[in-house]
Amino acid sequence: MLNIIGIIVSGLFVGVLARFFYPGTVDMGFWMTSLLGVGGALVVGLLASFANGQGVREGFNRAGCFSSLLGAMLLIFIGRQLGWGF
Repeated sequence: MLNIIGIIVSGLFVGVLARFFYPGTVDMGFWMTSLLGVGGALVVGLLASFANGQGVREGFNRAGCFSSLLGAMLLIFIGRQLGWGF
């Protein structure tokens, strides 16, 4: 249970940072911001696991947070291009 809460909190943190650093306004609520951060982490984690042939590792590190931020910003960009209302 605490793992799920930790994922939501870290997703919210990454999602808020992605919304802050993305140029322009990004209108979304609490849950969408959390899902954006978690989705960014998943996108980058899956790309990294395909690139180096290893499984996704657990743990907190600065490189993982930065890549999750870039992944979340990529999701905002894709969402805007597809007209999802971000």
